[in-house]
Amino acid sequence: MKFNLFKLLVLIVLFSSNFSNAQTRTQWSSDGFVKIENGSSGLNSNIESGDIFGQDHDQIGDVNGDGVIDIVVGSRTADDGGTNNGAVHILFMNNDGTVQSNQKISMLEGGFTGTLTTGNNFGYGVAGIGDYDNDGIPDIAVAAPLVTPTLYIIHLNADGTVKSHVRNDNVNCIGITAVGDLNNDGRIDVVACDPSSDLDGNNIGAIRILFFDATSNIIQAETKLINPSNGGFGTGLAPGDQFGGREVAMLGDMDNDGTIEMAVGAFRSDGGKGAIWILSLDSTTLDVVSKLKITEGLNGFSETLSAATNPNGSDGAQFGHALSNVGDLNGDGIPDLMTGANQQSNGYILYLNADKSVKTFVRINNDESGFGLSLDANERFSRSISFVGDLRGDGTIAVNYGGGAGGSAGGTVYLLFFKPCTLSQEPGFNHWDGGNTLYSNWTHSTQTVSDSLTFEQCTFKAFETNAPNMTYNFNDGRCICKDSTATLTVSTELSTAFVNECAGGELSTSTNDLSPDEAGIKVFPNPTRARVNVSVSNTLFADTGDVSVYNLMGELLQTSTISGPQTSIDLSAYPTGIYLVRTNISGVRSTSKVIKE
Repeated sequence: MKFNLFKLLVLIVLFSSNFSNAQTRTQWSSDGFVKIENGSSGLNSNIESGDIFGQDHDQIGDVNGDGVIDIVVGSRTADDGGTNNGAVHILFMNNDGTVQSNQKISMLEGGFTGTLTTGNNFGYGVAGIGDYDNDGIPDIAVAAPLVTPTLYIIHLNADGTVKSHVRNDNVNCIGITAVGDLNNDGRIDVVACDPSSDLDGNNIGAIRILFFDATSNIIQAETKLINPSNGGFGTGLAPGDQFGGREVAMLGDMDNDGTIEMAVGAFRSDGGKGAIWILSLDSTTLDVVSKLKITEGLNGFSETLSAATNPNGSDGAQFGHALSNVGDLNGDGIPDLMTGANQQSNGYILYLNADKSVKTFVRINNDESGFGLSLDANERFSRSISFVGDLRGDGTIAVNYGGGAGGSAGGTVYLLFFKPCTLSQEPGFNHWDGGNTLYSNWTHSTQTVSDSLTFEQCTFKAFETNAPNMTYNFNDGRCICKDSTATLTVSTELSTAFVNECAGGELSTSTNDLSPDEAGIKVFPNPTRARVNVSVSNTLFADTGDVSVYNLMGELLQTSTISGPQTSIDLSAYPTGIYLVRTNISGVRSTSKVIKE
């Protein structure tokens, strides 16, 4: 079944829930990552050191028709056919985030018949744009911004090679973002980011909203330019701000007032610290009706951003370099935003308010968020970010983070998985007492909080430490995470006790597990309304084995002993939905997804 990019906004909404019941709160937490670079995780291509693989990327839908979302990744300084001509890679993905196969598109490979010149940097920006030529196969947009600025629309074959291409000349864009069908003509529209634009001053920057006709050519008369003197933006930018960044994020109508919100980075503003502008656009004219700037100490963003000189000679953290709408990750009904300060190798989840300000944020780096990353000091993690969606098909979401810092592998993309976790609130004012403390910002002897946390930040501490019990005080921001030996005790200080439903579970998302076919396991019927049978091949069957059922939150629902070639499991008591059936036979593990009707 083809993945339809026109359904992207619907997909994001599916990940968004308004958990108004005070007894449970759902947060999205870390659930592992896959590091994709040449020679690892299934990627085998002629990528060389310095190709900057991963500086930009995007999901493009299901190109080869196998039911799995595929990805395009740029390598802007690949030397195919000339120095820094550039290239792009189509990655055909497996559900677990590894690469099944790949196809390179350049002057030398993939059927591309265009002519690139030395230093064109083909692949500087890439975007999935849906099916432009109506052949049932998704297509891509690729920027080649240097020397002769060009934006290519590339119509793909199912094997990732080029069916045909359309060259749009004189398009200044370092980065490009697919933003949905704004003019309702059946084609995905694109924002071209031009942070080096000098129209209103040296490197002030600009963005252009581009619309395409049935021949994949830009409709010049409908192009919408937004910079200080065009599109209603007005004041606020200064020379050198590089407004436009590398990509924008369309957030939709955040406050239900009829305008549509778009986040745009200005990553060199404020002395290089960087900023994000959230623009409210008139839904018809796309003029800026209002705007709000987010940077250090402004509009709810309390982070300290670096202004120091970087190893590459630039200044500052470069906050807002990359942006991605990832849906509502804290269940408050407002879309949230992922961004980064790539010169500090920090990614961020910005939890937004309806008025466009920042409610709170969490960091994604080596030490925080629970992914267990091991980033190099100069890797520039979060230089590019793109939303992938439910790659696994199990209710988790995947987000790509790239750096493209080079190295022996030529660049890296990190595919991060996030899973929904329920935090069940104990009734009344209680706290977890005794047991072992896994994290605490509270000093009991002095009755002080060392570093006040928001609720979202506290939940990530629980996720990072795999703590089953969490105490949070909404008045002073104290956060205490305990192990399972803690006991529930009445709080005299109005704290609230939560149970982290994701903690301590046995469910693993390790890519080392065998597939059901490899393990000789069959689970049927699927879908089912009541029972499923787990059939084990005679060659793998052993006396010691068990089968367990989990929901998508990672909660263990039941376990049965495997005592023969076939074991029956009753799912009739569970609500309709997707369940994970895991077998463990003599240390050989396998997981199957089962649909309960």
